[in-house]
Amino acid sequence: MRPKTLAWLAVIVAFFAFLAYTTLAAQKVECEVCVEYNGLRNCASASHETEDEAARSAQTTACGPVTSGMNDAIACDSRPPVTRRCATR
Repeated sequence: MRPKTLAWLAVIVAFFAFLAYTTLAAQKVECEVCVEYNGLRNCASASHETEDEAARSAQTTACGPVTSGMNDAIACDSRPPVTRRCATR
């Protein structure tokens, strides 16, 4: 390969490594949340910078498969979760 091509490949790899690092470094807390809605139960996990944000994101994700429509999704999100476990990374 030509030196110019190798230089461009190195720049691209470095850019993607930087993006991956900055994305993952901010996610310091991981939560697993289980919800129950209309007789159905689902669990999901999410990571974020704070515990509250991680739990909220996990609950929204867990509500997706057990709801149909926006009204159900909002109702599911506003209920307290059946279980909630959070850990710092």
